[in-house]
Amino acid sequence: MSTRVPLPRPPRNRWTRRFLRRFPPAAPSGWTIGPPDFVGVGAQRSGSSWWFRVALDSHPSVVRVDTGLKELHYFDRFWDGDVPADFVGRYHRNFPRPAGGVTGEWTPRYMYDHWSLRLLRRAAPEARILVILRDPIERYRSALEAWRRPLSLGRSLEAIGGAVARSTYAPQLNHVFALFDRQQVLVLQYERCTANTAAEIERTWRFLGLDMEVASPATPSEAAQAPRPKPDLAAGSREELVTLLRPDVERVVELCPEIDVSLWPSFS
Repeated sequence: MSTRVPLPRPPRNRWTRRFLRRFPPAAPSGWTIGPPDFVGVGAQRSGSSWWFRVALDSHPSVVRVDTGLKELHYFDRFWDGDVPADFVGRYHRNFPRPAGGVTGEWTPRYMYDHWSLRLLRRAAPEARILVILRDPIERYRSALEAWRRPLSLGRSLEAIGGAVARSTYAPQLNHVFALFDRQQVLVLQYERCTANTAAEIERTWRFLGLDMEVASPATPSEAAQAPRPKPDLAAGSREELVTLLRPDVERVVELCPEIDVSLWPSFS
């Protein structure tokens, strides 16, 4: 397993987590601070938390302070352009490491929020960028499941509209590739990761320059988390979404030939 500094795990409380993002713990003695070696930027509801645990936390060279925060959401609050002069240094404080250690984070909404990618480019221009994509229809259904709690009609409609936009990957990928060299970006496919976990872990490790001699810890039981029940879509609604999203999927395959569209049955 990856190296951790044992700190008290924070309550599952958004205010405590927000404090930790703004004021990260001090670096352990002998560790250095600097830009992250890798940053995952998308996509939401596409298995990034599972992949972080299975593919990144499992490698002994990957280190992070154990505050329970895989997602820093550091750049979220700069949406209005009011960015402090020391925002880069503050971001780097989140990434202490010992000699030879590799560290980073994965905040899935960075790819969707245009200002986050631009600021990330300034704060970590050499970082390896990770993206994981999922069947756009299934990603949409997963997003709806997350919004099942009671909401006002206005907020519900806003969430549904945002869920469709987040399933439109090509504009988001174009923005990533405009800011980071293509060889600096690894695009994973959730369905390939679940079908051939060990091979995709090795692909991820190789991309990050990690020691390949470490035995992959993946087992069949870790292939994927048990899926939560997701809302069914009426036939007409599904067909409409497929028609709406098909041009985007075709563009995604042009941008990323490694995507196997046959694993997205609605579009194959």
